[in-house]
Amino acid sequence: MYRRNCCSSLTTCTFQRQLPALRWFSRTWNFYSQPRQFQKFALSAELPQASFDQLIPILQKRRYKIFQDGDKLYAHKGIVGRIGPIVVHASMLLILLGAIWGAMTGFFAQEMVPSGETFQVRNIFDAGPWAAAQIPKDWSVKVNRFWIDYTPDGTIDQFYSDLSVLNQAGEEVDRQTIHVNKPLRHNGVTFYQADWAVAAVRFRLNNSPVLQLPMAQLDTGGAGRLWGTWIPTKPDLSDGVSVVAKDLQGILLVYDMQGKLIATVRQGMSTDVNGTTLSIVEIIGSTGLQIKADPGIPIVYAGFGLLMLGVVLSYVSHSQIWALRTADNFYIGGRTNRAQLAFEREMLEMLDQLTQPPPALAQSMEQPTG
Repeated sequence: MYRRNCCSSLTTCTFQRQLPALRWFSRTWNFYSQPRQFQKFALSAELPQASFDQLIPILQKRRYKIFQDGDKLYAHKGIVGRIGPIVVHASMLLILLGAIWGAMTGFFAQEMVPSGETFQVRNIFDAGPWAAAQIPKDWSVKVNRFWIDYTPDGTIDQFYSDLSVLNQAGEEVDRQTIHVNKPLRHNGVTFYQADWAVAAVRFRLNNSPVLQLPMAQLDTGGAGRLWGTWIPTKPDLSDGVSVVAKDLQGILLVYDMQGKLIATVRQGMSTDVNGTTLSIVEIIGSTGLQIKADPGIPIVYAGFGLLMLGVVLSYVSHSQIWALRTADNFYIGGRTNRAQLAFEREMLEMLDQLTQPPPALAQSMEQPTG
């Protein structure tokens, strides 16, 4: 409800206040033709001896854009400072539009894929009503390899996934190695490296072919992550050992049926258990991928870029000056939307210049009379 009210208020403000202000800028400038109109300005003056010939060069030097209609004058500078709030409102609407479009057409999924397997995006847990077009149907992804780099003290430094994008014929159309903060992007879908797990263990019993068993994550009560499986050492499954791994560094802990630690074995090595030689061929890891499609992101980024531009423009002061010449007096007044003190100093300097006699008159006054 709050978001809906915010969106409607912003839209109403933009169309009822900001856009009409933009139309005001495009219309013919209003010239003040009555001396009483200058009384509303905090900064105004009556200068009987001033003239447009004096005022216009002063305004031009200060980069004012000048409009004159007979005895009436209007000048302004920094009009982008008035356009800035309009740009800010428009950018915020663009950001909201991008967020809504992304929520309606995007999806979010997670996959835990063992190294060497091919998958399509299936485990979608958040999707917009129009997200079907974004979900990959004619291509899949193969995890060629997943591995982890460890620091010398045994902690994880970084984990990597070598991914291939395959078309319907199984041909590779793209291949990238991703890691945290370096995703794979294909056809508007982004694959982020997010998690990992121990998927399976490959082993031999004596001279048997290579066998493989999946490993499941154990409940440690929050004391860490462990994966384990049970390997039978007799054909009738009457005896066996439990193997436990805490990472992919290739070390397995071997426990007997009573839960007693009987051996520690590395990947590529073997140990004797229950009269059987157990050889560990490989510990297979799974890559945890977060998969996201959000077609609204380019719109949101464009909105943020426009927002930054609007904020910068909003800091520019929009200063306006009006002047009127009557038979008896010269009226001048002005206002600004920000930097009031700086504008006051500018106005006082201009008024001081206007009260000084023209250069020709000043020169004649300085010449001695005979």
